[in-house]
Amino acid sequence: MRKKFVKALTSFIILGLIVVGVSVFLIFEEELIGPAYILLGFLGVGFLKIFKINLNEVMPDVVFGMIDNGVLIFTAVLGGIFAGVAGAVLGGAAGNTITDGIGGLFEGRMAEKLKMNKTEINRTSLSTMLGKMVGCLWGAGIGLILVWGIKITGKIISTTNIFG
Repeated sequence: MRKKFVKALTSFIILGLIVVGVSVFLIFEEELIGPAYILLGFLGVGFLKIFKINLNEVMPDVVFGMIDNGVLIFTAVLGGIFAGVAGAVLGGAAGNTITDGIGGLFEGRMAEKLKMNKTEINRTSLSTMLGKMVGCLWGAGIGLILVWGIKITGKIISTTNIFG
């Protein structure tokens, strides 16, 4: 059991360091960070393949992560727009609380469906961690792409003087 946890912890540290490194490297590249997070999610899928974990087995965790970070991006950005850094922190905290609840609802529902369909689920610290990280990366990537798209669209609209 200890050996499995060490494997999970080592994988987490490696993937986490890569995510932090890419984030720091691309911090001012708005148009690249969303797609980079999506690609990092596929790196997480690579970890799943290495450890022979089927993506279907961790789908409840992936869905949880996607909802969690996907919605969190919007609450943090909105908080930042309206109240600066403090607003982003509060928006992130409130958004995380709400999205964890919503994500938990969907994660639980998917787990129930898998159980009803008699899909074998072998949840371990490794599979749960990788599933949630993949989902968080994909959710953040999609959220960041949408935020960047809205920002660009807003710039286009504001420069065309549609509103006056």
